[in-house]
Amino acid sequence: MSPKKDNIAHFFKALPKNIFSGFVVSLIALPLGLGLAMASEAPPISGIIAAVIGGFVVSLLGGSNVTIAGPGNGLVGVLLIAITTLGIESAYAAIICSGVLLLILGFLRLGKLADFFPSSAIQGMLAAIGLIILGKQFHIMLAHKIKREDTIDYLLEIPYTINDAIHYDNTGLIYAAIAGILSFAIMIFYSKIRNKYLQLIPAPMWIVILSITFSYYFELVAHESNPIDPNYMISGIPQFSEIIAQLPTIDFGKIGSLPFWTSVLALTLIASIESLLSIKAVDKLDPEKRRSNVNRDLKALGLATVGSGFLGGLNVVTVIARSSVNVNNGGSNRSSNFFHATFLVVFIVLFSSQLTRIPLPALMAILVYTGYKLASPSTIRNIFSIGREQLIIFFVTLLVTLKIGLITGITSGVLVTLLIHIVINRDFSLFAKNVLKPNVLMFQEDEDESNYYLSVKHFCSFLNYYRLKEKIDTIPEDENVIIDFSLCEFVDHTVMENLNSYQELFKKRGGSFEVVGLDMHDTDSKHPFALRRLLPVPNIIKNNLTRRQTSIEELAIDYKLNYTHEKQKGIEFLNNFLFFKTKKINHIYNQLTTDNDALNLFDIEFSEGEFIAKEVVRSTMFYINLNKDIPEFTLDREGFLEKIYAFAGFNDIPIQNHNDFSKRFYLLGEDEDRIKALFDDDLTHFFESNPYYHIESNGSCLLIFGRERQASIKEIKALFDFGKRLRAVLS
Repeated sequence: MSPKKDNIAHFFKALPKNIFSGFVVSLIALPLGLGLAMASEAPPISGIIAAVIGGFVVSLLGGSNVTIAGPGNGLVGVLLIAITTLGIESAYAAIICSGVLLLILGFLRLGKLADFFPSSAIQGMLAAIGLIILGKQFHIMLAHKIKREDTIDYLLEIPYTINDAIHYDNTGLIYAAIAGILSFAIMIFYSKIRNKYLQLIPAPMWIVILSITFSYYFELVAHESNPIDPNYMISGIPQFSEIIAQLPTIDFGKIGSLPFWTSVLALTLIASIESLLSIKAVDKLDPEKRRSNVNRDLKALGLATVGSGFLGGLNVVTVIARSSVNVNNGGSNRSSNFFHATFLVVFIVLFSSQLTRIPLPALMAILVYTGYKLASPSTIRNIFSIGREQLIIFFVTLLVTLKIGLITGITSGVLVTLLIHIVINRDFSLFAKNVLKPNVLMFQEDEDESNYYLSVKHFCSFLNYYRLKEKIDTIPEDENVIIDFSLCEFVDHTVMENLNSYQELFKKRGGSFEVVGLDMHDTDSKHPFALRRLLPVPNIIKNNLTRRQTSIEELAIDYKLNYTHEKQKGIEFLNNFLFFKTKKINHIYNQLTTDNDALNLFDIEFSEGEFIAKEVVRSTMFYINLNKDIPEFTLDREGFLEKIYAFAGFNDIPIQNHNDFSKRFYLLGEDEDRIKALFDDDLTHFFESNPYYHIESNGSCLLIFGRERQASIKEIKALFDFGKRLRAVLS
């Protein structure tokens, strides 16, 4: 009984943090739900209904831990076609049927479905979805509604819409376009402002707040009507009582038609892929590195979609953007998903009439930015760096999806990938003879029962990767794993990318995951995810120092330090720091180290979130090896946000006889007695008389940094001096 009691106690201990995280997520879900519904030409409230039903059902019945459910970006294009061709009442029937199919996929344990799609084809499909969203909503963002045949026509019309917006002579349209442009600017630049107070409220909610404030200014201060054209204001949001009383009419009359089932299959395919990819990505962010039960999640999402459809809502999927925000704000279990839905109900009950004050272009700006993130040029650059053949797969999938449809697009991506693999290997028989054969052998080595050895032969690609994945998923993440490809003639990009994810997972859980046997394989590029085959291709890359790197090199000479500018992937020494529990470290570079490696100052690139929620951050940090045991703690400057955190369960540790320190600094840690003993007069006075830094201990080492950006040469010198003196005080 004790483990169960411990789980209950842990749940209630984490409850304040999950309530707080659910609240922050709801601030994003409200405007996004409205925008996604309107972009699909569904009633605005249908997006909120999907988020509420998804939050309640998936939190109670789902198999993932920190994901958020609601309407998804990827379904906008499919829903738009379904509603346009079938009508809204039949579209609800299609949504319900797609939910039933999701349920069936879950019961058939087909959660591995996403593993059968090549990574570049999935990226192409997501980019096409992004262009569909961007192309159709860009015009509304500039207060210019148009009707065209397909997405490419919408994209080609963008310059003409910009030109028309510049020459508007209608005041209402001018104000509407300005609202869209300013909202788009907020979405672009908000993430660049690394201010913890501003970022307490997400960018989409700032757009809502500023829009409503603008409306009230004209009503209460200027005593004028809202100058934005009424055609570009949100309308049709019912009161909460009306939602309960008036259930929508569901029309199953077209269930025997081909367009109906085309829509159902497209909705099911995109909903399942988007959800499975999001679950996979969010599992990487989970601080406890738990594995989600994807089949159970599919069942919950299917049931939620059925319920949402009957109540007039959209499909329910696992959403990456809101899930990433949930993790980064302390969400640790499914209760945060439940509370995100609860807060949405509160917003609709109390503020539904206020939502009609939001301009439509402002909401569409959020979606235009979302579309851009899905189809970002950086995605193309990254795919090109992996290999030129991946770019072909990407563009074929993207173009076919835009011109024909999502199902045809992803199918073409799969076929082109297979064709390219055959051409690269010049051997059709390699795949034809071996695709059905078992190709993975796993056993525990006799001399050490904690070592798992997996030998892979013939070929390993998206076609048969699931066999390798099934074996790896049975191994605890704190064990040692060796994957041997010496008997394998071909390993594709999808496999290499997935194995890299496993390497990160095992490192963070205390295990090791090593890939061997690729010494005789070569690639077209130096990218770690590039496909491997027995065709040597030379590739020479020359590195040149930037002006800043030259200055750092000169600083190293002055300070008698070792300097290397190359990117380093060996970042295991950072894994045990709390700051990186929910962040993915890409690499460190520009390292300044002492001969004994006790001091290591470096630039670092890491990311928060995944997919469209991904934000890449570059900073300068200082790592100090103390060679002694100290308690784990985190020290920050005391501020308003830290006082808010206290209500969410993050309690400050007071230091006796140092009231000034306790007022100015925010000290966190589990072992309060040892921390108080460490913070004696000398250490406390040191912090009181020096600049503020974020300081974190993992038990034997310190991590120190200032702002979340690269430091100037002057700041590097100040940080290095601070760290050296702090080490002396602690020694």
